[in-house]
Amino acid sequence: MTVRIVVAEDESIIRLDLRESLEEEGYEVVGETSRGDEAVALVELLAPDVAILDIKMPGLDGIEAARRITERSTTAVLILTAFSQRDLVEQARDAGAQAYLVKPFQRAELMPAVELALARHREAVALAQQVTDVTGRLEARKVIDRAKGVLMDQHGMSESDAFAFIQQSAMRTRSTMAAVAAQILDGSLVP
Repeated sequence: MTVRIVVAEDESIIRLDLRESLEEEGYEVVGETSRGDEAVALVELLAPDVAILDIKMPGLDGIEAARRITERSTTAVLILTAFSQRDLVEQARDAGAQAYLVKPFQRAELMPAVELALARHREAVALAQQVTDVTGRLEARKVIDRAKGVLMDQHGMSESDAFAFIQQSAMRTRSTMAAVAAQILDGSLVP
C-alpha cells in the first residue's frame, strides 16, 4: 500500500523539492499547501498517512497545526524546520509530532524521517488500542464481579456457582459475560 502524504511548507521551492523527492521514493503526495490552517483542513479531508509540516507558516504555525492534526486524526506528523532549537523540538514533540527534520535536509534523510514518523505513530495507535482493550476488560470484570455479588447475596449462590451461572447464561444466549452481568444487575435476568 502506498503511503499518502500531505506537505505543508510555505516556501514553494522546498515544497516542490519535497513532492519530487517523496514521489521518487514511491510515496503519494495527495495534497500540499503553504499554510498551516489549510494543512489541518487537507488532513481532515484527505486522511493521509503522514503530514509533513514546516514550523513557520502563515495561518497556523506547524506546531499548532500538528497539535490539531494529532487530536483529530490518525495521521502521523513530521515537523520540518530551519530551526533546531531544543525548545522547538520539545514543543513539536508535545504537539504530537513523531519525527523532526532540520532544513536544509538531504534527500537521504527525508525518507528515514517519514518512516520513523509512521513507525512511531503506529506504535502509539497500537498502545492506545491496548489501553482501550485493557480498560474494557477491567470494566467488564467489575460488572461481572458486581453481578456475582448480587447472585451470592440475593440468591444464596457460592462465588463459583455465581460465576458458572453468568458464564453458562452467556454461552446459552450467545452474548458476553458482561452483557449477562448487566442483565443480572438491572434485574432482567434471575436464576
